[in-house]
Amino acid sequence: MKVLMTGFEPFGGEKINPSFEAVKRITDKVSDAEIIKEEIPTVFKKSIKELERLITIHKPDIVICVGQAGGRFDITVERVAINVDDARIADNEENQPVDEKIFEDGENAYFSNLPIKAMVSEMKNNNIPASLSNTAGTFVCNHIMYGLLYLINKKYPSIRGGFIHVPYIAEQVITKPNTPFMDLNKIAEGLTFAIKAAVENKEDLNITLGKIC
Repeated sequence: MKVLMTGFEPFGGEKINPSFEAVKRITDKVSDAEIIKEEIPTVFKKSIKELERLITIHKPDIVICVGQAGGRFDITVERVAINVDDARIADNEENQPVDEKIFEDGENAYFSNLPIKAMVSEMKNNNIPASLSNTAGTFVCNHIMYGLLYLINKKYPSIRGGFIHVPYIAEQVITKPNTPFMDLNKIAEGLTFAIKAAVENKEDLNITLGKIC
């Protein structure tokens, strides 16, 4: 089995992006699955094109894209991606779409087909702060998650895929008082447990991880 893990390049004035830094620290084998680690650009449209190129090269069974969610204190597994780009800031090539569809022929939303609750539970059971998220935002993280699930729906139905957000790391919050962060090695450890659950669980856990608001 092959698992393609992607992280983003730095954006928004940051010098580092913990998503790819953590992905790089994951071992090359998790639960007998080969882990392929790649960086993708924090750029609308180009990120999806690069992801599809990587899928055609590596032919993975599972694809997990990882991105930074500054301000969140835990690792969050995303449930759903929506068909809209609405960028509060510009991407790394100065694109800043407002209320634009990602794919005109796409559904309004696509849901991850990974065992997302099993992934959250595996991390929490191993003392990694984690939760299920119902919004991936409207920036490039949601864009790439939607693009991945669109590609699965249209071209690669045998692939299972989804998205995980990770917090800032310590060096990013030196000038951001009272902002949550997580140790980079702890993020990599959490992602490893998430991969393990994705590989080992064909069906998701029937537990509630919902939120009131």
